[in-house]
Amino acid sequence: MPTKYLHTMVRVKDLDASIAFYKLLGLEETRRYDSENGRFTLLFMAPPDQPECPVELTYNWDGDDGLPSDGRHFGHLAYRVDNIYEMCQHLMDNGVTINRPPRDGHMAFVRSPDNVSIELLQEGDDLPPAEPWASMGNTGHW
Repeated sequence: MPTKYLHTMVRVKDLDASIAFYKLLGLEETRRYDSENGRFTLLFMAPPDQPECPVELTYNWDGDDGLPSDGRHFGHLAYRVDNIYEMCQHLMDNGVTINRPPRDGHMAFVRSPDNVSIELLQEGDDLPPAEPWASMGNTGHW
């Protein structure tokens, strides 16, 4: 019985803030579904060369008082990047906190505006340790 990955769904409190965050990661909108009767929006975003690997942002029009919470019942989203230092600098320059810096030139963690943990992994070989990352401490948790 074959299985095919479809998407990962996360609930978001502020759709615009979440779209902006995922765009900083390089994702783009691939499709959107607005339900007038259900009063929700499903917005799918994926890397440009991987439209088959979307994250579904579920936005309830009437709000969701439980968001953002720190429920990590699904774990995290993970994306491979060409240069982890450049991506982390890009995110920091745009106000994103680097929770686990890429001290090893291989892995970093950040959080979306809705408290979703995002893992960033270096493509290919690890980059050599570099400042400010090598001596940067953790902030919060991931």
